[in-house]
Amino acid sequence: MFSYRHAFHAGNHADVLKHVVLIQLLRYLNQKDAPYMAIDTHAGAGVYALDEDYASKNAEYETGIAKLWDRNDLPEAVADYVRLVKSLNPSGKMRYYPGSPYCAEKIMRETDRLRLFELHPSDGKILRENFRKLEAHAAAQGQRPAARGKRVMIELADGFLALKALLPPPSRRALVLIDPPYEDKNDYRRVKDTLKEALTRFATGVYAVWYPVLNRMESRQLPDQLKKLPANGWLNVTLSVSTPSPDGFGLHSSGMFVLNPPWTLEPLLRELMPWLVETLGVDDGARFTLETGQTVTSGSAKRA
Repeated sequence: MFSYRHAFHAGNHADVLKHVVLIQLLRYLNQKDAPYMAIDTHAGAGVYALDEDYASKNAEYETGIAKLWDRNDLPEAVADYVRLVKSLNPSGKMRYYPGSPYCAEKIMRETDRLRLFELHPSDGKILRENFRKLEAHAAAQGQRPAARGKRVMIELADGFLALKALLPPPSRRALVLIDPPYEDKNDYRRVKDTLKEALTRFATGVYAVWYPVLNRMESRQLPDQLKKLPANGWLNVTLSVSTPSPDGFGLHSSGMFVLNPPWTLEPLLRELMPWLVETLGVDDGARFTLETGQTVTSGSAKRA
């Protein structure tokens, strides 16, 4: 049950897609003065060392953040993301990669609330320790009040189950990120069921789901199942960096599905995705898809 560790995959092409979208969703929510709550149902460890243990084993970050690190032609949304990653690496050397909790904490305002859930006992412990370090660093720099307390709450719990108690949030504004490991095929069903119930409790929330694009029935069916949920619109974007291997192993493609997406997200991604395909793609199988409602856009990189 607890064999999956996100550190193996930290900073890969799937993280680039996920965190670029997450940051843009948070930036949109920041445009209004009213506070909001961000909820991460599968928070992981929060920060990952790229040169140690799990992350260095497969060096998947070389398919993602490493390809962006030294470029000077980044589109603004990608530049925003890379600046955030670099803020965790003040020496200029790429050593640490931020998970979704760190990304959210850096973007959110003092009046907003961050709720983090992680069931893996080791990652949950590391998550708490990482936020203690963030709290101490912020205090030393005089940047903002304590990171934890009312502003950030961390719980070692099943995020699928814990979400119910938080909806609707007191502010009636929220972003929910659901990013399970999908090791257990029941995760696909739980994503759908959790969102269905969440929408009955809080129909206007923004719900973002990361998922792997795999050659398995549950993965192929998930986006179509989410499109049928009673939300006020949806957006589905996928990024493939290579042709799937014949044996079916390896993560070559992933997606972000957003329920109740802000109107700004679709035009931003329509401009951004061809650039990501060109930059992160490794062969002619690199491509993207972008769907909103009944509109489908797809494309691949132009290669010599």
